[in-house]
Amino acid sequence: MTRSRRITVRYNGGTSGSGPLTLGQDNMIRCIRRDDPEQINKQAVWPVPEGADLAAALAALRTLAERHESLRTVFPPGPGGFPGWQEVRAEGEFTVTVVEAGPLDDLALDAFADELARVDIAGAFDLAEDFPLRFTLVTREELPVRMAVVVCHSGADGASTALLVQEWLALAAGKELPPSTARTPLEVAAAEGSALGRRRAKASLRHWERVLRTSPQAVFADSRISGPPDTVSTLILRSRAAARDLEAASRRTGATPSTVLLAAFAALVAHRADQPDLVIAALSANRHRPGMADYIGTLAQDAFLSVDAGATDLDELIGRAKAASLAGYWHSTFDAEQVWRMIDDIAHLRGSRYARHVVVNDLSLTIPESAAEARPPAQSDPEITWFPDERVPTRLMFNILRVGGSLEIAMLTCPQVFDRAETEQFARGLLTVVRAAADGPVPLAGIGALTGIEPGVRKGDWQVLDGSWIDLDAVRDLLASVLGPAVDLRLETAGGRLTAHLVGDAAALDPVAVHRAVVAALPGRDTAMAPHHYVLHQGDLGGPVAVRGSGRDEAVTDWATLLA
Repeated sequence: MTRSRRITVRYNGGTSGSGPLTLGQDNMIRCIRRDDPEQINKQAVWPVPEGADLAAALAALRTLAERHESLRTVFPPGPGGFPGWQEVRAEGEFTVTVVEAGPLDDLALDAFADELARVDIAGAFDLAEDFPLRFTLVTREELPVRMAVVVCHSGADGASTALLVQEWLALAAGKELPPSTARTPLEVAAAEGSALGRRRAKASLRHWERVLRTSPQAVFADSRISGPPDTVSTLILRSRAAARDLEAASRRTGATPSTVLLAAFAALVAHRADQPDLVIAALSANRHRPGMADYIGTLAQDAFLSVDAGATDLDELIGRAKAASLAGYWHSTFDAEQVWRMIDDIAHLRGSRYARHVVVNDLSLTIPESAAEARPPAQSDPEITWFPDERVPTRLMFNILRVGGSLEIAMLTCPQVFDRAETEQFARGLLTVVRAAADGPVPLAGIGALTGIEPGVRKGDWQVLDGSWIDLDAVRDLLASVLGPAVDLRLETAGGRLTAHLVGDAAALDPVAVHRAVVAALPGRDTAMAPHHYVLHQGDLGGPVAVRGSGRDEAVTDWATLLA
């Protein structure tokens, strides 16, 4: 039977201050206030250096708090409840839960610690008061052997967490670290508020506007999509042979291993979705900015990649993926509130709403080789392991964990788009493409035959409208849910435009009012769109026209003026 106790650790970092939020903090606080804790908090199991006792472990955690202002930062609520600034506390305290696990072997300890973290992730953080990390030290015969950690995303992103793990391992082993020279969140906020920082943020908004206005609003169009994404299946793949293939492909093409992987991934996504124009959200992008690689805090803002995967071969696509990455990374610091307003406005103008279907997170430069090598060796090549399902609001997430020595990737897939067998086939197909790329250009026209991956399932009445695959049956369901059963409707498509003919109580409505109601109901309906034009009839669908209009004529934010 396990025993637990709580220990309070006091710290004094010696520095304090307050100032505006960073753009990353602002973005993450909005996500924290919107999403459930399981979707936004991050959990992990940190290794414990051999021989470290409880006193050394607690001292190491105290030192982390004292080294990094981000861990001592709280966010007092402002008018309306949303924090208006960040406040760094010089001193304070946090608690560590110590759980005695008994005589478990290493594999059982890993599972036990992982379960502790998964339970703890469901608790929300109080942004105005709480320390942004929750620690549970697992002991075996009173000695720490694992540490379950839950991270609040306002205090640290994935790359920061990897850096904290490295420091924790050194400190808990009794080593001393040089003083931290990384920027603090207050310094980052000041830089973002400078004239140069404001110009960069405005340029980012222009980039987002261009992609949102011209690219497909959704990547995957599949008859199995029945609602918004929620729970995803999680697969981890490890392969030393694939790392050698990736190194050879990188050497042959002159591209980085991450760029080769991104291109191979994009090729498979485009084939699966039957959609060559991809919009990909890339995380960890701001780690590529000068002086930010060692930053402890949150830089979590999406880089918006617009990738044209309609290339002849993978070599050509590698060049396009590199260009898209550079453009996206350069334009990945922005005012999140303005981006969300832009998404709303463009949904009104286009009649379809941006859906964050595909996410890439390259952590290969932040996870230390020592931590990767400390794990038990793979039992097969490739080794595929399934982890418990998670709540992540996306259709497909591709995490690059390691590229040197062993290729390690994670695939998180929505079961409405990929079942487990399809997820595993997709992951193995990625290795197949990389293996072929090591020898020469890979023709993309034959990628289905090469990998065995088939396009998704589309049954019924589908058409490409405004660059996206649209299910007209889903449009009918959308309109019926908004207008009610008393309204008769008929859809008509011509010249890439979708017209809704309506008769019934809606005939008394203005097309603008109808359009606004339809657009408001779009979130979660990724395969539908609002019509380009509404025709309201009298009597029946063949009767005289009472009112006609696009419904999109209503003025929205003048982004051209705002971004000039």
